[in-house]
Amino acid sequence: MAIRKLLLPLTGTEAGEAALATALMIAQKWDAHVAALHVRIDARDVAPLAGEGLSGAMIEEMMSATEKEANDRSGAVRTMFDRFAAAHGVVLADAKAGLDCASAHFTAIVGREEEVVAQQARLSDLIVVPHPEGADETSSSEALHAVLFDSGRPVLIAPHVAPATIGTRVCIGWNGTAESAAAVAAAIPWLQRADAVRILTAEGYHRRGPSAAELAAYLALHGVHPEITKFTSVDNSVGAGLLAAAADFHADLLTLGAYSHSRLRQLILGGVTRHVLERSKLPVLMNR
Repeated sequence: MAIRKLLLPLTGTEAGEAALATALMIAQKWDAHVAALHVRIDARDVAPLAGEGLSGAMIEEMMSATEKEANDRSGAVRTMFDRFAAAHGVVLADAKAGLDCASAHFTAIVGREEEVVAQQARLSDLIVVPHPEGADETSSSEALHAVLFDSGRPVLIAPHVAPATIGTRVCIGWNGTAESAAAVAAAIPWLQRADAVRILTAEGYHRRGPSAAELAAYLALHGVHPEITKFTSVDNSVGAGLLAAAADFHADLLTLGAYSHSRLRQLILGGVTRHVLERSKLPVLMNR
């Protein structure tokens, strides 16, 4: 399936501009539309604090401060989008225009970010999210986890620095799970266009399920002929070994299933998904 619509949630982090550049690169590759979305905080969410012993005047003051902060942040995000679009000659148009070229538009919606983003994502072919700023944001980013768990759509985590290319050399992190299979299904359009594809597998990574050889045979039916490489852990980390193997291949896209173990276990103990989210320097396509 061709990629025609990308959703790009923007919150004003420093990684936002790199995500914009990554999304535009993908849009140009597929003649797709980028729907840049900023979710504004709803000042009325402060109202429930009235039951916490705060006076009406204090609640009103907090709501005013929240509204001002939301306005300032929304304005800064819109300015970043407009500046980027002007600098890169982005065609600004609504998705309904149906142009045969890369285009983009910006929308700001008031609500809870995790709910709005997950809902908007359900009618998008791909969600491009900025790279988490650090370990704390990786574990606490409700928007990131909402699109992974609640949208049913593939998610591409942009790197801190926009890549020079994307999707020409693709690595598949394969462990035989349903999550891995979902990621492969989402990646097939990319794999069919790639110059080279490599399946990465490891004994400490594989779960019960089809082998890498079986995956290669399946992909051959789709016109994709990958090579298979077994990687090893780095410093007892499967995630580090997976990223090192992708780097050895000079990959400009890595795809893998997200959270084969429970999210809670990964947040407490760590895991491949968390390590890749925190440390990857290349675009990562995930699904579950």
